[in-house]
Amino acid sequence: MMSRKIFCAWALLLAAEWSSAFAPTRPGRRVPPPRAAVVDAASPSSSSSSVLEGFEHRASDRLPYSPTGYSTWEWKTHHGPPTATGNDSSSPPDDARKTTTTTKTSHSINYVELGDPSRPALLLVHGFGASSYHWRHNIPTLARDYHVYALDLLGFGWSDKPIMDYDASVWRDQVVDFVREVILNDDGEGMGRGRRSVAIAGNSLGGFTAMYASSDDRIKDRVGGCILLNAAGRFRDPTTTAIEEDEPAHPIARYLTSAIQRFVIACSFVYTKRPARIEQILRQVYPVDDTNVDDELVASIFAPALDESAAEVFYRVIAKNGSGPKVYVDDILRELHCPVLLAWGESDPWIKSVAADRMERLHADFHGEGVGGEKGKRWIRRVSIDAGHCPHDEAPGAVNDAILAFANEVLGGR
Repeated sequence: MMSRKIFCAWALLLAAEWSSAFAPTRPGRRVPPPRAAVVDAASPSSSSSSVLEGFEHRASDRLPYSPTGYSTWEWKTHHGPPTATGNDSSSPPDDARKTTTTTKTSHSINYVELGDPSRPALLLVHGFGASSYHWRHNIPTLARDYHVYALDLLGFGWSDKPIMDYDASVWRDQVVDFVREVILNDDGEGMGRGRRSVAIAGNSLGGFTAMYASSDDRIKDRVGGCILLNAAGRFRDPTTTAIEEDEPAHPIARYLTSAIQRFVIACSFVYTKRPARIEQILRQVYPVDDTNVDDELVASIFAPALDESAAEVFYRVIAKNGSGPKVYVDDILRELHCPVLLAWGESDPWIKSVAADRMERLHADFHGEGVGGEKGKRWIRRVSIDAGHCPHDEAPGAVNDAILAFANEVLGGR
């Protein structure tokens, strides 16, 4: 679903953190971390939120690192591993096979929560291969004025990594359900925390997820704003018809492509499996100021490798993300009825500034130009950040200022 270029670029980075053995390991087997790991890593635990006990976010600008994650939300969803007759990555793909189940599956989702619960909420969604800890320089500052949440997407960070095929609808539904069940505390009858509103921010894959969830009818009337930091996503090709865009590949061709992808990704695992290589590639993603590329950031990317399913999930996220229904940025922007902030790292080597340019043009085509025009609150604003693909961590001060100014306007800081 996301740009193949972004997936390939992150593949080189994330191969460093996951096991060099590409095939999934036996259930229950956990691979020990290499001696080169700079910070101890461990499996997630709901009790590990204790790392925030006594943390004074008004006096500190950086979230404490927890090698075991923070808090846990049990997500009950129809998205889950296929049945015995479902997908088998060793067989040619079959369009009839699904990764949704008729009964709900429970997944443990790691998240961070900080700030005054009486304030409007901000939800932060990380990018491909990262985790909630990637917002370490943003959460404490934003929590001084807002009730801040950051979660780990399914398959990433300290959240569960079920063996299933992943597409954008999985993470959209995860964010929608998190907003309804945790942030709004909705009981299913629309009775939650009054008329509390929320703004959803996301970086890279998380940016696409943020706008996809914000446009969803289940929560769109409660979303006061959407913040996109170098959001990934596919645009419609104006020279191609919808039929041509959605035409499926031949099953045998898709099977051969899958086999080649497995080989390429496995090779990248072997080549970039050292923590030093993670650090090297991270510095390329922070082209203006790589000061914040430190031991804890490297450890937070490496730690999920200890999950026995991590390697197979990594392959499935990269190779099969485009196998679900195609969702385009154009269509999401058309349905996005809240104000939008583009906090864009203009030196991004992966998602160029022309992507933000195109979002602005499309938004104007769909909703008109200017603040408070004939389309009401459907406006867009862009703040240029002197940073690369992850502006929130490379230039957190500028991003925090942009988010707070936007949130104060659309949420009122109440």
